[in-house]
Amino acid sequence: MTRTRTPVVAGWFTEAKDGEFRLLGTRCSACASVFFPREDSFCRNPVCAGRELTEVPLSRRGRVWSYTDGRYRPPAPYVSDPEAVWQPYTLVAVELAAERMVVLGQAVPGVTTADLAVGMEVEVVPGVLDEEAGTVRTTWHWRPVAANA
Repeated sequence: MTRTRTPVVAGWFTEAKDGEFRLLGTRCSACASVFFPREDSFCRNPVCAGRELTEVPLSRRGRVWSYTDGRYRPPAPYVSDPEAVWQPYTLVAVELAAERMVVLGQAVPGVTTADLAVGMEVEVVPGVLDEEAGTVRTTWHWRPVAANA
C-alpha cells in the first residue's frame, strides 16, 4: 500500500528528491532579518517596517543551545494514542549562527539528553511525527553530527 507523505505544517521545510532536506524561513529585504517559522506578510523585527519577504533555506547544521526531555503525553491537538505505550522524546534548541536564531525541534529517535551537550554540532534531517493508515506526517529532527563527519 502506498502511503502519502504529508508535512505537519506546509511550507516550513522542503524534502527534495536528491535527499536535500532544509527548513524554510523568510528574509526581510529591508533589514535582512530571517524568521522561522516563516512569515509572509510583514517583518517581525520591531524596528523595521519592511513588507517584502523572500523564502530562504536555513542552515542545515547548527550547535546545541539547550535541550530537555519530554516525559509527558502531549495534549490535543497532538496525536497521542492512549492505548500506545508512551515513549519519552528529546527536545533540542539549536542555534543557527548564520541566521542568528534558535530553532526548536525533536532529536532523532533514540537520542537522549545523555547523548547531547551544549555546543555540540547537529544537523537537520527529515523525521516522522506520526503515521496512520495511508498517511505519514513528516517533520524535522535534529541529529548529532559524528565527530569525524
